[in-house]
Amino acid sequence: MTFQPILPHGGLGGWRFLQRTMDRQQALQQADPALQRAEARFRHKISEVQTAADLVQDRALRSVALQAFGLGDDVDNVFFIQKVLEGGTLARDSLANRLSDPRYAALADAFGFGNLGRPRTQIPGFADEILDAFRQQGFETAIGEKNADLRLALGLERELGSVLDRAKGNDARWFSLMGSPPLRRVFETALNLPSSLGRMDVDRQLDLFKSRAEQVFGSSVLGDFSDANRLDDLRTRFLLVGEANGTAIASSPALTLLSNASGRASAAQILQVLGSG
Repeated sequence: MTFQPILPHGGLGGWRFLQRTMDRQQALQQADPALQRAEARFRHKISEVQTAADLVQDRALRSVALQAFGLGDDVDNVFFIQKVLEGGTLARDSLANRLSDPRYAALADAFGFGNLGRPRTQIPGFADEILDAFRQQGFETAIGEKNADLRLALGLERELGSVLDRAKGNDARWFSLMGSPPLRRVFETALNLPSSLGRMDVDRQLDLFKSRAEQVFGSSVLGDFSDANRLDDLRTRFLLVGEANGTAIASSPALTLLSNASGRASAAQILQVLGSG
């Protein structure tokens, strides 16, 4: 994809700028010819896919499917992805359910190859469902190339919602969060926990996550973070702490971003569309 977002700065200020300009920036992304070609091909071909093997043998379809779930780095892991898809999610010991990262279970569940009945690729509206996620993830990826923390902030509500939906019981939800790289990064940063925490015994990690969440946010119940105000507090603290610690990838100067902006619009036109924010 050639879309380049406009990010004058990072941190909390960058987040607020992104919120103000989100609709206009996403419109520029969706005008990207490369994105339009990928979406058109997926929409045309996906209804022909009957099995996991059909999907993974087509690199273009496989790429869209994986990117829709934030798993684009696995595009060349063909055998592994096929096994994840074929196992489905109905059996507790399926590969997707055994993996600590909940995104694999979400992928397998969405396509339904290993579950009962026909695969969901045959259901009307399936292409729209996947392409909506693909478009959003593509936007987040483009943001992440400029500022990693803003990408995590963008996907926070969705990723947390996925964990809360799939896992039952507070400890199970925390364990699922600990297995999700995006969520783990957000919580480790917001709670001032070291990245070396991952080398500890998992039960000790759980205790530390919960105790720090109680100290910082007044609750160790992960479901409480579905509340809009508490979620906003989490995101804000993550961005502030990340900026203070210098963990975010710095944005390029605005003029550089503008000169690299894609699509039919010129840099001056894009700046006029976005305004000063």
